[in-house]
Amino acid sequence: MTSVNINRATASSLDPRALKATSIKTTADPSSEQEPTALHITATSSNPRMFTLPWERPLATWPRDLLANLPRGISRHVVRFVHVGDDVYAMKEITQRVAEREYELLRKLKKLELPTVNPIAVVTGRHTREGEPLEAMLVTQHLKFSLPYRALFARNLRPDTAERLIDALAVLLVRLHLAGFYWGDVSLSNVLFLRDADAFSAFLVDAETGDLHPSLTDGQREYDIDLARTNIIGELMDLDSGNLLAGEVDEVGVGNRLVDRYHSLWSALTDVDSFDPDEMWKIERRVNRLNDLGFDVDELEMKTEEDGNRVLVRPRVVDAGYASRKLLRLTGLDVQENQARRLLNDLDAYRASTWRQGEDLEIVATDWMREVFEPTVRMIPPEYRSQIEPAQFFHEVLTHRWLMAEKAGHDVPMAEAVQSYISESLPEYRLDSEDMKTINEEADAGVVDDEMNWQGGHAQAGQGEQAGRDRTDKDANGHEVEGQDAADSGVTGQTNAGGQNGAGTQTDRDRAVEEVSSQPAFEDANGGRSSLRSVYAPGSLDAAADQDDQDDAVWASS
Repeated sequence: MTSVNINRATASSLDPRALKATSIKTTADPSSEQEPTALHITATSSNPRMFTLPWERPLATWPRDLLANLPRGISRHVVRFVHVGDDVYAMKEITQRVAEREYELLRKLKKLELPTVNPIAVVTGRHTREGEPLEAMLVTQHLKFSLPYRALFARNLRPDTAERLIDALAVLLVRLHLAGFYWGDVSLSNVLFLRDADAFSAFLVDAETGDLHPSLTDGQREYDIDLARTNIIGELMDLDSGNLLAGEVDEVGVGNRLVDRYHSLWSALTDVDSFDPDEMWKIERRVNRLNDLGFDVDELEMKTEEDGNRVLVRPRVVDAGYASRKLLRLTGLDVQENQARRLLNDLDAYRASTWRQGEDLEIVATDWMREVFEPTVRMIPPEYRSQIEPAQFFHEVLTHRWLMAEKAGHDVPMAEAVQSYISESLPEYRLDSEDMKTINEEADAGVVDDEMNWQGGHAQAGQGEQAGRDRTDKDANGHEVEGQDAADSGVTGQTNAGGQNGAGTQTDRDRAVEEVSSQPAFEDANGGRSSLRSVYAPGSLDAAADQDDQDDAVWASS
């Protein structure tokens, strides 16, 4: 992989939070980096059990009692989920340079409060007991309740699951681009998904091919988008070949959907509006529209045209998480955006049903937590507490209760709705052993960076020669690049659609950007961009109105 490092002029204009993210700084000259002769761990965690792990053994031979049986994505490197005390970490064996660079970028992205996995450590200087060198290790925290896309499709999901995943990926891509992060390898495989009410939230799990800049050019953004479209179409076709995709799903149409969703959301967040001086009320409408999409506006730029007859307004600083921050302030619950919107709707319905509109919302929220939310989520069976988030459970119980009440023609007690939901719907969250086995066998089958098959005789002995660790690949133009990931839940990467591994050289990337920039924009079936109101999630604003009606109906007779 060829990395493009940030020069001093660029670095000086980056967000100060990113500049101070970590003490690890990769250099432009790989030859200047020396492999430590002894074990060296740089970690954000003070977990003492980190230092007791068998670093002297290849990851594929670690004892089974350390491993967490969680679904993994397809990866070119050995990846395992490991119990470290009460935590579960994703461990990935890669070269020292790649490990340190990805750790550095993930730290920067987390400091910018972007949705990525949490980097825990980079481990270098690993050797077997016989003194043979081992690859470095990148350690990230397992994102609880998340799944790779292939594991999601192994379950009984709605037919529009692919479209909902695409909507989540579009939001993630827009947020990363707004922050100046060029991804270089966008795909479903390089993302983890969390259920977010009736939608999904997406989290980046691979930063190997990325670069962080003060801002991105249109060419960089369009290259990311086109690459994402191509990768997604291929991934969905792969699912279809494995009979995991609903027959009515149009793979190309879903790929085009990402392009439409991205451009619609980007336009909503960055376009300049023009108003007459007596139409300033439209500014509030613009801000409310962004709030409905899940974004806060921290700063607006307003200026008049030269003739003074029009006012130009553009959001200068936008940040995701409008509803989730409000719910966190009121209740202390830290949940996804759509979950927060649903819980706030239920809180408002509770407030109206108890005739407490005149009281401070903070006081009402405290009673709602004690009387409604907490008793409900305490009913989650122990065996499912690692499978479903409390906020997601609460949302789905509310929906289930409303459907029961509609069918029965009268209100249904909350406890009865919870029991019904647990027996009828909750089992869908469990992956059976055969599905788990198939998913993880596919993940292991993708490992190609190690000539030694550690799963064979050497794995049983727990030892073997270190071979093929410093291998190099060649990209489509014959340039040597370091090995990189395909995709995995925790830490990943994948060969891009153009056949190149990683970002390629800067010349290659610029050429690709020019080619993509000259291509026509994708349009929907009606010849225009997709509706703004459906950007954040399928029918998000219509669905929100429906949820309001459902919540009011539930609480009206409580």
